[in-house]
Amino acid sequence: MHTDINKLFDNLWNDYIEMTPSAEPVRQLLSRGETIINDHIALRTFNIEKVNLKILAAHFESLGYVDSGDYYFEAKNLKAKHFEHPDATQPKVFISELLVEEFSPELQKTIKALVEQIDVAATKADDFLYSGRHWQLDSKTYEALLAESEYAAWVAAFGYRANHFTISINHLPGYTNILDVNETLKKGDFVLNSAGGEVKGSAEVLLEQSSTMADRISVSFTDAEKEIPSCFYEFALRYPKADGSLYTGFVAASADKIFESTNVS
Repeated sequence: MHTDINKLFDNLWNDYIEMTPSAEPVRQLLSRGETIINDHIALRTFNIEKVNLKILAAHFESLGYVDSGDYYFEAKNLKAKHFEHPDATQPKVFISELLVEEFSPELQKTIKALVEQIDVAATKADDFLYSGRHWQLDSKTYEALLAESEYAAWVAAFGYRANHFTISINHLPGYTNILDVNETLKKGDFVLNSAGGEVKGSAEVLLEQSSTMADRISVSFTDAEKEIPSCFYEFALRYPKADGSLYTGFVAASADKIFESTNVS
């Protein structure tokens, strides 16, 4: 397990920008040369014991992260948790898992066959959270998964890595609201996720979020190269609670729409 939290996030970031060509240009556009603070990252997995949410969470818990919230997404058959570090300057971590048993016997069989190809030792290795795909996958299997679950297809195609990073608007010099961030992005020709509106959430629920649509990159399958949606960039503005401290949780209804940033348009 990692001992250096900053090194872990550096490695996750370096892998993420390889999957997300637009991320560095977005960061440069919004940062104006200042340091960007990362609100959170998100990871995806299956609820199969070898690779379930707990397995991914252990890598962060070994660095002092603690379980700080539970979420359920009925329409997408997902469960999630978010984790926080005692050092509030460290990014929050949002990990979701697909409830595989809620899907067709075909999807269950496919996912189990993929997971069987993973070496258990790999799941405990320092680099697991940015190690990518551990299995063989053909394009027809990807398409079959996609027909049932965009999430299942994404994890099958990309494996273990950050699904997105998130810029904290609260710490973004020159911006005080999410609308100005969105406007800057659109002027820069970046496409925003408009599912449920460009801004998810509100001041009333203490969190507003927006995101780009995932980049499309060429992915190698055993039988073909296909251009498919990879990862995206998110933007979050948090509001103070009654005690004056910033809200640190997540809003399930908003996260539900953020998941659609990787939908195949």
